[in-house]
Amino acid sequence: MCPSVGRPRQARSRALVKTLCYRVLMVVVTVVVAWFVVGDVGEAASIGLVANVAKTGTYYAYERLWDRIGWGLPGA
Repeated sequence: MCPSVGRPRQARSRALVKTLCYRVLMVVVTVVVAWFVVGDVGEAASIGLVANVAKTGTYYAYERLWDRIGWGLPGA
């Protein structure tokens, strides 16, 4: 079992900004890949937006969880 740390090491606002910036980048990547696969920009944009809206909340929660795990960090 991984040892945990009681307090997060970064502010929620920092984690939220990191999450949103990362998701914007991933929307672009997903839309480009979907466009290549389906050949239609509108469909590709829909795929990119829907997929990434669902993933944004998941990534934020995942990031916050890992911020509480001290395993592998100096002094943990």
